[in-house]
Amino acid sequence: MRIDPPGPPLRALPGLLRKLAVDRLGMMKDAAGLGDAVRVSMGPKKLYIFNRPDYAKHVLADNSDNYHKGIGLVQSRRVLGDGLLTSDGETWREQRQVVQPAFKPGRINQQASAVAEEAAKLVALLRGYEGGGPVDVLQEITGLTLGVLGRTLLESDLTAHESLAHSFEEVQDQAMLEMVSQGMVPSWLPLPPQARFRRARRELYRVADLLVADRRAAMAGGEPGDDALSRIISAADRRHGGPEQARKRLREELVTLLLAGHETTASTLGWTLHLLERHPEVRARVREEARAALGDGVPGLGDLHRLTYTTMVVQEAMRLFPPVWILPRVAQRGDVVGGYTVAAKSDVLICPYIMHRHPGLWDAPERFDPERFGPRQVADRPRYAYIPFGAGPRFCVGSNLGMMEAVFVTALVTRDLDLRTVAGHRAVAEPMLSLRMRGGLPMTVHAVS
Repeated sequence: MRIDPPGPPLRALPGLLRKLAVDRLGMMKDAAGLGDAVRVSMGPKKLYIFNRPDYAKHVLADNSDNYHKGIGLVQSRRVLGDGLLTSDGETWREQRQVVQPAFKPGRINQQASAVAEEAAKLVALLRGYEGGGPVDVLQEITGLTLGVLGRTLLESDLTAHESLAHSFEEVQDQAMLEMVSQGMVPSWLPLPPQARFRRARRELYRVADLLVADRRAAMAGGEPGDDALSRIISAADRRHGGPEQARKRLREELVTLLLAGHETTASTLGWTLHLLERHPEVRARVREEARAALGDGVPGLGDLHRLTYTTMVVQEAMRLFPPVWILPRVAQRGDVVGGYTVAAKSDVLICPYIMHRHPGLWDAPERFDPERFGPRQVADRPRYAYIPFGAGPRFCVGSNLGMMEAVFVTALVTRDLDLRTVAGHRAVAEPMLSLRMRGGLPMTVHAVS
């Protein structure tokens, strides 16, 4: 029998919708408390929240063609346009096909030395703060991830473009404003957030144009260009349409790659280092493993297989704080998910942040415990219980590079430095396009005893 999912009591609905604006994680927790399938009515609109692995599998994989990108990502189209994060259908398939070769394991494995070099640079930079005042470790990590992105996927130096990280923050702030207001705040209003967004968008497009021009010059000089940027440019040149349309698509696809290529890994590393500082016994095991596997050197590709516990630590950090904290979709046609009816054109949410804390799937789900990712434990869990990189056809194309980067950086930083959170600082998860850390991560740097 097909039935509608249960909804909140009428008296609870205003509070639930208010949390959509001020406490999105709290709203998702409240909804999960009502069951694994919940329907929230917002006037004529319906929002479905599904919180079981088999439900997630249906939406994200089995019937993925019926579910296009949804709230949050739709609002990001003002700057990302039809980039890989926001596009659907044939446009998305074409874009994925263009960039996929740049992410093949063989090519990513060849980038291991570049990732390790950038990780060593981060350690050297942080060491300069040793014994001194606090440093925003998250800000320095963001610089690292942009450096890795530039070297591995764009064949470009992004260190000269310090405005990128701040510009992306402004873009995400605007996307969330439009999501919670359901687009009811006109974009032409001269409000401060709107003005900041327009400045940020101009800056991102300026950087994108510079990167494209530089890469075109290199390609004209005979470089083979197997990187993602070269592939995007070549594909744009093959498309029909005028130069303005080509320029627009190039901007959208490159800005999307810049955002997705650094933001999620920076978020993962920030939360990982924060959790290690809070759990010294886990940090000690990571340090011991890094010393045994790497000695005094930097990691190479083969060392990934020796940094098994460090990998488990990163995986557990992504369980508690998945960088892609929510997977919003819009049902194109009516559907049935786990026996529950889903109305056409309604919003559907799969929330890894909540599912990764499901008490029916995880023992003591709020506890930080890397042992959850031992081989036996992984084999005993449903496949879709853990989806930090999404799932189905839209599974994150950069997952292998992101994991390599996170493991290498975690191992080197933990082996060589002792990072301590500034007294009184409280790490707060801020659910934007990724699950970033509000206010950064101020820490002091000390020598390893």
